[in-house]
Amino acid sequence: MEFFGAIETVGKVIDAVGVATIALGGVLAAGIAIGRLVRRTPDTYRLFRGQLGRAILVGLELLVAADIIRTVAVTPTLESVAVLAGIVLIRTFLSWSLELEISGRWPWQSAPKPSNAE
Repeated sequence: MEFFGAIETVGKVIDAVGVATIALGGVLAAGIAIGRLVRRTPDTYRLFRGQLGRAILVGLELLVAADIIRTVAVTPTLESVAVLAGIVLIRTFLSWSLELEISGRWPWQSAPKPSNAE
């Protein structure tokens, strides 16, 4: 197998892992949420959204990695790099939006410090 064929295969495998991560994460989050609903655990919806969002974030990171590998190693033309820049920009915006939904703060903001109210 030639180098570019191997790189293309690696990119496709990482793509598949990214899609599988999102799909399996969604199924697992739903299963856990159903169990919490049956037990009437409070905050089920909020916890479900957090778990689903984290699965989507990891999947998006893998999909971006696969796009970078395939674009830089296989087809490094100006047009493909411009398309990659657009894809990365959109996925980065999605990642930041999901992070804001999950944690309530932007990725560059530090976590709130716990108060020492006694």
